[in-house]
This record gives sequence, structure tokens and C-alpha cells, in this order.
Amino acid sequence: MLILVGFVIVLAATLGGFVYAGGHPLVLMHLSEFIVIGGIAVGILVIASPAKVLKNTLHAIQVALKGALPGRDDYMDLFKILYELFMTGKKSGLIALDEHVSNPENSAIFRKYPRFLAHEHRMSFLCNGLKPIIDGKIKPDQLQPLLQAEIDTKEHEGHAPISMLQLVGDSLPGVGIIAAVLGIINTMNAISEGPEAVGEKVAAALTGTFLGILGAYGFINPLANRIKFNEEFETKYYQAMATAISSFARGLAPIMAIEIARRSLDESLVPPADELEHALKAALSAK
Repeated sequence: MLILVGFVIVLAATLGGFVYAGGHPLVLMHLSEFIVIGGIAVGILVIASPAKVLKNTLHAIQVALKGALPGRDDYMDLFKILYELFMTGKKSGLIALDEHVSNPENSAIFRKYPRFLAHEHRMSFLCNGLKPIIDGKIKPDQLQPLLQAEIDTKEHEGHAPISMLQLVGDSLPGVGIIAAVLGIINTMNAISEGPEAVGEKVAAALTGTFLGILGAYGFINPLANRIKFNEEFETKYYQAMATAISSFARGLAPIMAIEIARRSLDESLVPPADELEHALKAALSAK
């Protein structure tokens, strides 16, 4: 939601300054300019984006607007799930984890954390990360590169929406010029209608340039930058998961595997070590 606050600030500062200087906001309301600029911007996005990238871009915008990033509660759920799984594997053998990762929807562990269970990509990453060590198909020291390869792929896919929005943002000032040129053409056709009609059409043409520049530097480019930060936060989440899984696979005690992952994160995202250890043991005893 914070991004919406930023959008409101941009609009308020722009219109506020315009009104303070004696302008009238309704002068800026030329529907034709909005149609040209908005339509061309959407067309650029559709032309430049494969269907999957377009879908991911819309999803990334939605996530940015909602502010749905991994937070402290998400990490606490993650560490509790990992700890319970690791302790199960330690006490009953890794084969005991198969029933959980093969059918997580019916897992007694996963069902305790519906928010994590509802996130398909995070759930898939965790289950796919544990399956190789359950099956014994790879050596423990080979697991980290495997998980990192999957993270790299996710990171590459996550960068595509950023590139598309940056393309649109970089194009908008030029699109504004297109709208302005169309407005000037209309102005030339209206010269015989008198100064009032000419002035109105010139204002509409200049509004096109204004909207293109404002859309680029006030909205689209900042939105692309926010999505970039969001992807970095999401990547951190997967890296923490991968660190814990690979540490456990190498033989570290469950609590130490979680602690290594905890230390890779910003302090604002996870509690101190003692508090986390207490929460993990409480979660395990709550079965």
C-alpha cells in the first residue's frame, strides 16, 4: 500500500503546484491524449512481452501494489516448517519426510501453516529441495548448486517484468511527443476556427507531452524500481530456504541449519537467536 501513497504524493505535488501557479486542473483533462498515451503504452508492453512475461508483469504489479513481500511472520512460518521437517528426518529417518513432500496438502506439518501452503512456488521449491536427499540421488554437497540453479532461474524470470516496465517508462516521453504532434496537426486544421479553438488544441497537445513525461518519471519507472526491490526480497527468501536445506543435508543439527539461514537475513526480518529457538521448540511441541 505504501506505493499507492507515493502515487498520491506525486499527483498531489503536480496538481497542487499547478493550481498554486494559477492553473485549472480541468485544463489537463483531454481524453484524446490519455487514449493515445495509454493505448500506445499498453501496445508497447504487449508487443515486447511474450505471453508468460506479460502475465508475470501483471502479477508483479499486483504484488507491488499490495505490498505482499516476505515479512517477519513469513520467515517465522518458514523456519518452523523447516525445523519440524528436519526434526522428523533426524528422528525417523529421511524416508519419513516423503509423505510430507509428496503430498503437502495432507501433511500434518504443512497444514499447520496455511499461508505457506497456499504459496505454490515456495511450497514447490521446498519440496523439490528435499526430494533429492530423501531419494539419495545426490551427495549432500551437490545440493546447494542444484538449489542455486533454481534460484537463478527464478531471479532471471523475475527480472523480465522489470525490463518490460523500464522499456515502457523509457518510451513514454517519446509517446508524449507523438501525442503532442498529433495535437499540433489538429491545431493546424483548426486555425480557421479562431484563437480560442487554436489555444484549446495547443493546450491539449502540450498536455500529451506532459502526461508522457509524468507517466514515465512519476509512475512507471519508480514502479519498475519497486518491483526490482521486491524481487530481491523474494530471492532472499528462497536463498534462506536453500541455505537451511543444504546445511541440514550436510549433517548439521536442525537448529544450527536454521540458525545459519537466520544469520543471512536482515535483523528486521527475524527475531534474535534465543527467541527463534524458543519459537521453534514451541512449534514442535504443539503437534
